Amino acid sequence: MSADAPAKSWRETAAIYTHPRVISLLFLGFSAGLPLLLVFSTLSYWVREANVSLTTIGFLSWIGVTYSTKFVWSPVVDRMPLPFLTRWLGRRRSWMLLAQVGIAGGLFAMTRYDPAVDLWWIVAFAVLVAFSSATQDIALDAFRIEATDETLQGATAATYQLGYRIAMLAAGAGTLYIAAFASWTAAYQAMAALALVGIVTTLLISEPDKRVAPGTVEREDKIAAFAQRHAGLPSWLLDALVWIYGAIVCPFVDFFVRYRWMAVVMLAFISLFRLSDIAMGVMANPFYVDIGFTKEQVANISKIYGVLASMAGALLGGVLVFRWGAARLLALSVLLLAVSNLTFAGMAYMGKADVLMLTAAISVDNVSSGIAGTVFIAFLSGLTNTAYTATQYALFTSIMLLPGKLIGGFSGLIVDWLQADLPATFKFGGYAIFFVYTALLGLPALVLAVIVRRHFEKETPPS
Repeated sequence: MSADAPAKSWRETAAIYTHPRVISLLFLGFSAGLPLLLVFSTLSYWVREANVSLTTIGFLSWIGVTYSTKFVWSPVVDRMPLPFLTRWLGRRRSWMLLAQVGIAGGLFAMTRYDPAVDLWWIVAFAVLVAFSSATQDIALDAFRIEATDETLQGATAATYQLGYRIAMLAAGAGTLYIAAFASWTAAYQAMAALALVGIVTTLLISEPDKRVAPGTVEREDKIAAFAQRHAGLPSWLLDALVWIYGAIVCPFVDFFVRYRWMAVVMLAFISLFRLSDIAMGVMANPFYVDIGFTKEQVANISKIYGVLASMAGALLGGVLVFRWGAARLLALSVLLLAVSNLTFAGMAYMGKADVLMLTAAISVDNVSSGIAGTVFIAFLSGLTNTAYTATQYALFTSIMLLPGKLIGGFSGLIVDWLQADLPATFKFGGYAIFFVYTALLGLPALVLAVIVRRHFEKETPPS
């Protein structure tokens, strides 16, 4: 990975978005982005309208921990074939298809229950959707990294994010509109139907060629040597040990062999990169409800305009990565994510549903998250070894999400506690203090971003 990428012409920059693989990631990004809001912020809006408490909503955000633990089963997705499907579709697409069917089925099942009386059934199927979505992410991220070379990683990250944001537009604004004019049941049934986009795309695209990075063959040869040394073991036990060594041990050993002591620093940085963003996001929709915005206003500004702003940010991020490299942009990305939270603190301090202020906050927040998302996806993609793509990338993204999800689970409790101790005249003071607190959570990641960039600058010879 290079901290300093050679300058490209603007014609070359624009042409990257016409590559067939880059275009296909638009639709796969849609498939990946569709479930997230439906088990996270959109779900929180639905259950808040059913008078579920903020504390409960905060704990419901722990459904998202599923995304943070996907590294646990990523070796299975990386290595284990599925009967019939793998032979028909290949290693990556077979798992993508299975996960997409799980997403569609889980979303439809959620529509059979009322959160006011059957909350736990909705939670159970939301967990199924989240588990299927996390499994899709494992296979899809591996597909994206393996489908192109390093020169197109920024572009595929950008179109992936673009599709992801379009899906968020559907799952956010689309769901709210349908719920406002029809019902929440109809809204989630429509989202289940949109899961067909991923299924159709998976069936139409081709499986990427498998590439092996230098040094991998040597590590894989050790597996064969291990099997020979223990040939006397029962065959089932030997097969299990060989699989564990190759699918679980090798990916982690490979990462630490390649980056040595910096591997620990990078894992710490990855875990803290989106801490401020994720921790704040849990309370965004409940804040909109409590301060007095209507569903239509939230849909128009946060879910439609906001997604368009994030798309612009994602595409801008792709251009920046293509011209200057991801490592150089890490500190800027962390700063943008953290500072954007202060705009929500300002809105809470004002204490009224001001459409202009909401538009400004959404503009800053979504453009920032779009840029940061593209930069970070490209950065993480460059860290993986294509022999262990699914396992290593799942580890990175799991670590990225886990601290934010765990802290975010207490966000409703924090806001309720702050609000209880503030004077009645400071009506939304608990929210204001909470948003400032989430911005400060970005400081450790900012320090680590500078260290990581300096490491890659030292490792990369001058061009």
